[in-house]
Amino acid sequence: MTARDRLIVGLDVPNLQEAEKVVGALGDDILYYKIGYQLAFAGGLEFARDLAASGKKIFLDMKLLDIDNTVASGVENIVKMGMSMLTLHAYPKAMKAAVEAAKGSDLCLLGVTVLTSMDEGDLIAAGYEYDPHTLVLRRAEQAHLAGMGGIVCSAEESAAVRKIIGPDMALVTPGIRPAGSDKGDQKRVMTPAAAIKAGSSHLVVARPIVKAADPRQAARAILAEMDAAL
Repeated sequence: MTARDRLIVGLDVPNLQEAEKVVGALGDDILYYKIGYQLAFAGGLEFARDLAASGKKIFLDMKLLDIDNTVASGVENIVKMGMSMLTLHAYPKAMKAAVEAAKGSDLCLLGVTVLTSMDEGDLIAAGYEYDPHTLVLRRAEQAHLAGMGGIVCSAEESAAVRKIIGPDMALVTPGIRPAGSDKGDQKRVMTPAAAIKAGSSHLVVARPIVKAADPRQAARAILAEMDAAL
C-alpha cells in the first residue's frame, strides 16, 4: 500500500458544510475519511454513503458496544452502506457478533482497545485493573481470536500489538501528530513516520489537517513523511 492508501483524514468537524469544504480542499490527494459521532449526528451518515459512492473509502468510527443482537443488526446495515471500516469496542462477545454479521462482506471490523485520550489514571478511575499497555495487548489477542479485521491502538503499542496479531490484520493508529503540533486532548501520540515504522498500517489524522490554514499542503506533508518511512 502507498501512503495514500494508509492515511485516513478524520472529518471531526461540526457540520456538513465544513466536511464538504475539507473534502473539496483535499481533492484526489486523500482516499480515506473517518466519520465519527460529531458529524454522524449532523447528517454525516448520508454524507458517508455519498462519499463511498463517489469512490472514497469510509472509516465509520461508531465504537459499537451493546447486546449481541443489537451489534449484529447494526453491522448488517452498515455493510449495506458500503463502508470500508467500522469500529467497535474490543469486548469478546460484541466482536464475535459483529464478525458473524459481517461475514462475506468487505467491511473491515476494528476493535478499539484503549482510547488514546486515556492513561493509567483514567483506566483506574474507570475501574480497570490493567495499565493501558497490558489492556491493549489483552484486547488485541481477543480481537485476533474473534476474527476481527484489525485493531485500533496508539502508536506506542503498535510494535507489541503487531507481534500478537501478525502481519495481515489492519493496525489503525489515531493520536498522530506531526513534530511540533499541539497534542490537544491526546495523551499517547506519535509522529507519522514513527508510527509507520512501529508497525501501524493506517494512520488517522484530523486536527493537523482539517484545522490547518492549507489542509491540502498539510496532508501532502504528512503523506510525504509516511512515504519516506515506508
